[in-house]
Parts: sequence; structure tokens; C-alpha cells
Amino acid sequence: MRTPMPTLTPSVAGSASHPAITPRKFHRILVANRSEIAIRVFRACSELGIRTLGIVSKEDKAALHRYKADETYLLNEAGGPRAHVGAIAAYLDIENIVAIARRHGAEAIHPGYGFLSENADFARACAAAGIVFIGPSPQVLDLMGDKTAARTQAVSLGLPVVPGSDGSLASLEAARSCAAGIGYPVIVKAAFGGGGRGMRVCHSEAELVASLAQAEREAKSAFGRGDVFIEKYIDRPKHIEVQVLADAYGHTVHLYERDCSVQRRHQKVVEVAPAPGLPQPLRERLCYEAVRLAKSVGYCNAGTVEFLVDSEGRHYFIEMNPRIQVEHTVTELVTGIDIVKSQIHIAEGHALASQEIGIADQAAVSVRGFAVQARITTEDPSNGFIPDYGRITHYRSAAGFGIRLDAGTAFSGAIITPHYDSLLVKVCAHALTLDDACRKLDRALAEWRVRGVRTNIKFLRNVVRHPRFVSGAATTGFIADTPELLALSESHDRATRILQYIGDLSINGNPTVKGERPTGLRKPVVPGHDPDVPIPPGSRDRWKQLGSEAFCTWLRNEPALLLTDTTLRDAHQSLLATRLRTYDMLKVAPAIARHLPGLFSLELWGGATFDVAMRFLHEDPWGRLATLRKQIPNILFQMLLRGANAVGYSNYPDNVVRAFIQQATASGIDVFRVFDSLNWLPGLLPALGMVRESGALAEAAICYTGNIDDPKRDRYPLQYYVNLAKELERAGAHILAIKDMAGLLQPFAARRLVSALRQEVGLPIHLHTHDTAGIQAATLLFAAEAGVDVVDVAIGAMSGLTSQPNLESLVAALSHHPRATGLPFSQLLEHSDYWEAVRAVYQPFESGMKASAADVYIHEIPGGQYSNLRPQAESVGVGDRLPELKRMYQTVNQLLGDIVKVTPSSKMVGDLALFMLTNDLTPQDLIDRGRELAFPESVVGYFAGDIGQPPGGFPEALREVVLKGRRSFAGRPGESLAPVDFATIKAEVEAKVRRPVSELDVLSYLMYPKVFVEYAAFERKYTDVSMIPSDVLFYGLRVGEETEVEIERGKTLFIKLVAVSEPNEEGSRTLFFELNGHPREVQVHDARSGREAKTRLKADRDNLHHLASPMPGSVIDIKVKPGQTVRAQERLLTIEAMKMEMAVPSPLSGVIKEIFIKPGERVDTGDLLLVFQ
Repeated sequence: MRTPMPTLTPSVAGSASHPAITPRKFHRILVANRSEIAIRVFRACSELGIRTLGIVSKEDKAALHRYKADETYLLNEAGGPRAHVGAIAAYLDIENIVAIARRHGAEAIHPGYGFLSENADFARACAAAGIVFIGPSPQVLDLMGDKTAARTQAVSLGLPVVPGSDGSLASLEAARSCAAGIGYPVIVKAAFGGGGRGMRVCHSEAELVASLAQAEREAKSAFGRGDVFIEKYIDRPKHIEVQVLADAYGHTVHLYERDCSVQRRHQKVVEVAPAPGLPQPLRERLCYEAVRLAKSVGYCNAGTVEFLVDSEGRHYFIEMNPRIQVEHTVTELVTGIDIVKSQIHIAEGHALASQEIGIADQAAVSVRGFAVQARITTEDPSNGFIPDYGRITHYRSAAGFGIRLDAGTAFSGAIITPHYDSLLVKVCAHALTLDDACRKLDRALAEWRVRGVRTNIKFLRNVVRHPRFVSGAATTGFIADTPELLALSESHDRATRILQYIGDLSINGNPTVKGERPTGLRKPVVPGHDPDVPIPPGSRDRWKQLGSEAFCTWLRNEPALLLTDTTLRDAHQSLLATRLRTYDMLKVAPAIARHLPGLFSLELWGGATFDVAMRFLHEDPWGRLATLRKQIPNILFQMLLRGANAVGYSNYPDNVVRAFIQQATASGIDVFRVFDSLNWLPGLLPALGMVRESGALAEAAICYTGNIDDPKRDRYPLQYYVNLAKELERAGAHILAIKDMAGLLQPFAARRLVSALRQEVGLPIHLHTHDTAGIQAATLLFAAEAGVDVVDVAIGAMSGLTSQPNLESLVAALSHHPRATGLPFSQLLEHSDYWEAVRAVYQPFESGMKASAADVYIHEIPGGQYSNLRPQAESVGVGDRLPELKRMYQTVNQLLGDIVKVTPSSKMVGDLALFMLTNDLTPQDLIDRGRELAFPESVVGYFAGDIGQPPGGFPEALREVVLKGRRSFAGRPGESLAPVDFATIKAEVEAKVRRPVSELDVLSYLMYPKVFVEYAAFERKYTDVSMIPSDVLFYGLRVGEETEVEIERGKTLFIKLVAVSEPNEEGSRTLFFELNGHPREVQVHDARSGREAKTRLKADRDNLHHLASPMPGSVIDIKVKPGQTVRAQERLLTIEAMKMEMAVPSPLSGVIKEIFIKPGERVDTGDLLLVFQ
């Protein structure tokens, strides 16, 4: 049946049912609503030259609609007669709203949607006050606003309806009886109002009993009336609604239909006009019945008639909404008719065919294209769409051709409260085809940025991109049946989190930085280079071309002395407590690749580097390796690997060490310098073989100690090192390293050692030393003369003292020698200038050593440990006794039998030295009182054999008192450990860090479990901070300072700290930033203010006896008390937010121990609600 299209002309004399009306002009209209719909009506009034009056609750006083009205009046002013009225009740206070309208001269009231929009008593009160209600008459509202009465009217006209109760339910028994009669499932619905409030689907009598009171309460809260009724629940239908418009003269038209099937919790999420895929005969039938129903009740103004269409194409009338709808926007876009203006004109007495409205007849209404509306809400789709509230710290909306926005309180600085609906803004897209409209809407949603509160934007994007939605096939079950809609990528929100971190640094400082910000810092200048010039081939290219064996042959025969630059690892480990950041490395990396392809290698990874990167710098060491590898593809990358521990401090099963080596090789490490801290071959050789298996270069290290020229130091004579070298060559080492970690290898000894090794083994020799005594440049020159193939040096500004000898100096010294390095001296000086400026930023991490120190030949402290010794001593209160500590280190070494000292054996010596110094112990005291002393764990582990066996064995008397009967073993620890199940560990890590983890993450966790978990928590809170400039990361910003943070290629944040407030009563300061020229604010608690921030206890997510709040909101009621026994899934309490209630069930059967909240109190997600015994 086709829809009749009568000619609509104004009635001059009227009729009995529609008396003549003389049109009038409104001058003042009050809008009895809030937020988005209030602003929509204000704008329509403004275009019509009508002055607007707004109303606002005290809870809503910062809402945007307050400022969009010409005048705004407070509903429940503190101290006033209505101060007791609640946030929602204030907008339901008929007497007060009408009084405000009358007092301030409003001629009409527009109710918007929700609240009082369908309340007949409100319309009557308006009429009694001589105020026009912009909507249908009270009699029509009585009929159509009551869903049960509307059903009766529809039945009288022969419209098909869904089986249900006859009127509102009077009791629980009536509900039970009705549900049993029509059969489950049923749906409980609010008799007055809409928007999904007060709706509950019940599949059984138990669910009905549990849901009825909750539905009544929610309806009462939202609409002022708690009446509910029951209908048969139709599963997965289409939800189609027809927009009607009627004047006071009996003329009614439809504006075609909308598809509102995409719903969640019976609330519409995305709407489309017209309904795609709806058969034309059914479209005409629905429109005809909507007009017929409206005319049958004498409907006047805008309204919506709603239908369900089942999978067989059968349609059912469900209700009429006698008001404007949230989704009226899409109908306006496809018809070009302003429904809100039409409402006002109709209320003024104009006919549809009047010049003001301009709808001469049904034929005058046509549809062009498709419009799609998405409702952006402050809900968290990843957490069951729990409403979120708080302060919007940044807001940026979309625009462009075909995009319409209808926003509420949506702006930077806006406060989203838990009192009201979570709708933030409606965004509509209009295009000629549904596919194009969806693409426009997706583009617009992608442009949005909302920070400070969670939103459903990514979920909406998934909806409008889904093929089922774009094809028009979505039903009311679409969201429930399509779990992939909830496959949401985590929001980066990097700018906000970086601002928060910089703000915290600026107020509270970096906890790892001691002392004041250095003065006179200058911007490091990267050595000049052309980034467009191709990167020249280097050592890595030669190795890949020749293969490992031929490469090592070339290396052994190469006349030039090759150099390894340690600036990126051991140099800063030795000088700056390993604090050098990826940021400063990456800045200079392209210049290194282009200027220094003649280097043998760059050393940039090792145990302390790995640990400190995560622990103190909050960086991913694997990420550092990957980014440097990308920038420097041509030079070999080298790392230091402990045979038994990889880069950790514990013993690991062989499959962990093997996996680490394989992943490190795949990530860019080419040369592994494998060592054992005691030169114990069983601890070194397995890892050496694993390196060869991985395809990398296996450089086996002999740790040097003692003095081969001193006949009194007979534990480590020349032959000791020669024998070790032969064993390592037989084991398959590609390169032999001499690892002089304390700088004890003197020049003449170096010549003897290198000469002997060159004569006895056929491997290339690589020498590493530390310049603590200030003479190691001579050691390198003597070694070069003896035939060493590669030596370790550091860029000038990062050389000397406990670091390596000066790279440029060595290059200059050999420049006219047969062993000249061929490296560009002038460009090396530019690199040194860069590092000099960088090093100044790291001043707080300097060891305090001012000059070379020959006493290293006495205490033999390794360079990397020496730089950490002072802060370590200060941490235990003996910072002023450093000379004593160094002497005690020597004493401990002799007590242990003169051992090889390199991490972890050197750490053990240092721990025991500190232990003895702080407790005023002598070596004899250890023997005499050892059984009553609690030795450091590293000392106990050493004597138990945890790090292997020393060359001369253990001093048994000391070993006995340290172990106190603990079992020790002489074998290799790793071979007795069960292999790690990586899948199990992966699941364990993901549970702890609450995100998917990679194989690299698993290895980081295995090396440093606690450190990795803390690093992941930091990153989750603040994001990746490695791109923040080092001066800002260490010292924060001062007012007026600005910085640049490149968060990714082509995306740079320009950040300026503009001002800082005084601390408030809780000790928090507001920091005012400019971010890319836009104002932003962050709140930071000033730890030095002496004031405590008021916070609730948080539930421990790993404690099964803790019950956490599942959502932010207000506690409505608590059903239990301490000491009460409860069953699993028994309702404990109810939380309400944004007019949505959530019953919180018990997760277990048990006894309530303590309750931490009270009715009426506010809670946030994760707050501790109660504890079970």
C-alpha cells in the first residue's frame, strides 16, 4: 500500500477537532533540558530571532549549554529552597522549571528529549501557567507517552503489536503471571520515557525477579515515573522508526524512516536514514501506519513511531515517542527539513504548508542520499562500556564536507560528571551512497582526539567499517553477535602522557638525578653529514660478503689497526653509571654510519646496559638495538655476553641463553664477546657454541688480572693465558679477546702477552682495557706493535679515567705508521665535540673522579664498577670512606685467593667489602664470627658455586662459615636447571603487565623479572619516553622553557611550560603548557608540599579476596555487612553512573571481612570496595 499524499493547506475556520488558531511569534523560549539537545534548540531559536532561556543544575554549572543560552537559571542553588534536589531530579522538578519560565517571561518551553519531554503533567503545568508546551497536547501525551496506552491505541487501529502486558505492572506477581503467559524471553520496559532506560531482557523467572525492581528504579530516576510493562522479546529484529510531523490543523506527513538497529543495552548507537535494504512495499506500509496512528490521536508536533521488523519481514508496532528524537539529525540531513524549527513554528500555530514550514503536501518531502549518525560517548568499550567521567584535558573534533556535529559539553577542560547521560557529541555524515557516508564518518571519527576520559570512538569506527553494517544487514543483535567490534587498538594518547611525565619531572624532579641542574648546557651539534648520501660499506658489509671464517682470516692479516668504539656502551658505563640514553645515541647515529665505516665495530650492549635501560631510563633495550641497527647498517655491532647469564645476573637454563643469543643475533648483534667472570671454561664454552650456531661472530674473552711481569703474582702467569687461548681456539672461537676490565695490563706486559698469543694461536686478537691509571694508550700502542688486530677505544669526550683510551689520540699517533687506522681525524673531532656537549647533561652521574689513579694497580677495581662505587658507598652511609673501601676491596680479593674480578664476581667482592666496612669487620672476624653473620646473598651464591669455580679454588674455612651447611655444587649451574617453558612464561608475563608481550619481552623478563614488570607499568602509565630530550628527562622544564619531542617520524610535539600554580589543599599543582600552540593543563602532586592527596585504596588485582569497583559512579546501596556469609554471584551492592545501574555480585562464596565504602560515596574503577576473609 502506498502512502497517501494529501494536499496540505491551512485551515481558515478550523474544525471541531482542530479549532482555528491565529499564528503568533515567540520571543522567549525556555529549554527544559541540558547538554546537546538544549544547544540544538538554542541554535534553532537563535536563527529564528528568539531569545533563549536555559536551566542548569549546580552539578551541571560548568556544562556548555549554560553558556549557549542568552540567559541561564540555576535549578538547585546551594543555600536556596531547592538545594536538596539532586542532579537528575532538578531537571524533573516541574514546579520549579515552570516557575522559572513564568518569572522570566518565557512564552514557550521546549522539553527536548528525555527528562520531562513525555510527561503530560509537565505539559498541563505549562498550560496552566499560560506557557506553550512545544510538543503534543497533555491528552496525547497521556495516551502516547504511556507505552501501554499507545499499544492499546495501535491495536484498535489493527496495527500488529508485540504480545505483552495490558498496561503497567502492578506487582511482581502480575509480572510473573504475564511473563509465564507470553513465554520467555521477555523484556521489561519503562512505560514512560525511552532511550533504553529501564529496559531489561529476562530469559527466566529468576532473571525477571532480579531485574524488575532495578528497571523500576532506573525508570524512576530517568523519567520521574517508575511504571514498567512487559513484552515478548523478539530476538535480533530490525528496529525501524518513522518520523512524523503534524500541525494543529489535522495535517500529518512522514519524513520517511530511520534504521536504529545498532543498539547496545537497548540504547541506539548508530542510526541511518533512510533504512538501507528495506523493501519498498514495507517502507510504504510503515510510513502509512505511522501517519495513520498519529492522525488517529490528533497528534500535533514532531513525533516518532517505532516498529520492529523480524527476520521474516513481519513488522510490529512497539511505541510512539511523542517528542524530538536523539537521531532526528539524520532525517534532517536526507530531507533538508529542520525538525526543531518546524516544532517551534507548529507551536506558534503555523500550518505545515505555511511559508514558515514549507511542506505543502507529502510529495514535498523527499530523500536524497544517506545519513549516518554515531553517538560518541564517554564509555569504555574494553571494559563492558562502563561510563567514564572526569576532566577532558584535550578535545579536538572533526569537520569537513558532509559532516555535522551536535555536541554537548565537549571541549578542553570540560568536566564529565557521573550524574548524566554519557553522550559527548553526535557526529553525522551525509553522502549520496551509504558506503560513502560510512567512509566519511570513519574519517571524521579518526580525526577526533579526546583526552582525559575514555570514549567509544574506536568501537564506532569498527561498526561503520564492518561489511554487515555497510550492507545494511545489521540487526539489534549486531553488536552482541560481532565480537570483533571490540577488537580495539589501545589508544596511544602519547602527547597527554608525555606532558604528564614532563610535568612530574618539572615539579618533583627525576628520582635518579642527584644535585642541581648543570649550568651552561649547550645544545649538542651533530657532526655535519648529508642524510641523502648513500651509506658507505663498512665492516658488517665485508663480514657478510666473506663469511665468518674468511672475514677472520682477513682480520688477522689486515695491516691497519682496527678499532672498536665503546662510546655507546662501556665508555658511558664506566663514566656515567650506564645512563647514556638512546635519544643521544640516535641523534649522532647517521653521522657515525657515514663518517666512520672504517671502524671494526661499535660496542653497544651488555648486562648493565640492559638492566639500566629498563630500570632507570625507562627504555626498551631491544628497541634501542633495533633503531640503532636501522640507522647504522654498515658497521658491526658488538655486545658483552656472560656465558652463564647472558645479560642477567642469575643462572639460566641453556635454552634461555640460546634463545637470547638467537634473538640478539636476529635483532642486529654481530659480534658476541663471550666471557666468564672467573675464566671458568665450563661456564663459557656452551654459550660460545650457541653464538656460532646463531651465525654471529664468536669472540671468546680471557679476563686479565694480576701482572704477568710480576713474578710474585704467580696465580696468573703468561702461560695461564696462553693455555686458555688454546682451549678457546679449539672450542671454535672466531676471535680472541683480552678483557682487561680494570686497566691492569701495563704496556710491556701487553707486548709480551700479545706476542705470545699471536705465536701460539691463529685467531685475530682484540684488546679491551680501561684507562684508570692514565697510561693505557701506551698499552694499546705496544700491543699494536706486537700485532694486536683490534683495540677498544672511546670518542675523546667520553674517554680516559675509567673509560677506554682516546680514539682520536690513537688515530693521530698512528697516522704515519704502517698500522695507521685510516679513520678521518677531523670528523672524529666533530664527534668528540658532540659528545662533550652531551656529557655535560649527564653531570650528576659522573663518578667524581678528577684524574687518573695509579692505585688501581693495588685495589684492581674494574672500570665499570669503579664509577658506581661512590654512589653505592653513599647509599649505605660510607660515602666519606671511599679510600677505606678501596683498600677493603683489595683485602677481600686477597682473602678470596686473588680471583678474577669482573661482573658478577667483581660485584661479589664489592658487596663483601662494603659489608665488612660498614660492620667494622676484619678478615679474622669473618672466620671467628662468620656463623652468626648474615652475609650478602652474592657472597653466599659465590661460595655455593652459583657463578662457577675460581682458578685456585675456594678458601674452605671461609666457605664453611658463609654457607652454614648450605649445599654447594661444582658443576655448571645451567646444565642442572630444567628448560624454561616459554609459553608458560609468556602467559605469566602477560598477566603481570596486562598486555600482549613479544618473545623479546619474555627474554627481558627472564633476565630481570621485577625490573621488566616495573618498566612495563611505567610505560603503560607514561608511554615510551625515550624520545624526550635528555636535559628535559633529567631536569624537567622551567617556566618559559620549551622543547621538541619527536614521537615518530614526521610527528613532533612542541611543548612549552607557561606557568605553574601554587599547590592546592591536597598538594597538587596545575601546570599550564602550550602543546603545538594549544593550551593544555596537567595536575601534578608536589611531593615536597607536605600535603597528602586524598585517594581511595585500590584493590590488588592479584588478590582474590579484594573486590574492586567495576566502574566509576556512586554507591546506591550496600546489601551486606562485615561478618556476613555470602554466596558466589550474590548481589553485594549497586553502583550508579550516568543513569545506569550496575549490580555488583560476589566473585566467591565467603565471609565479608571489611567494607570500605558507604551509600552515596563516589568510587572510581579499581577502588577497593570490600575484602573477604
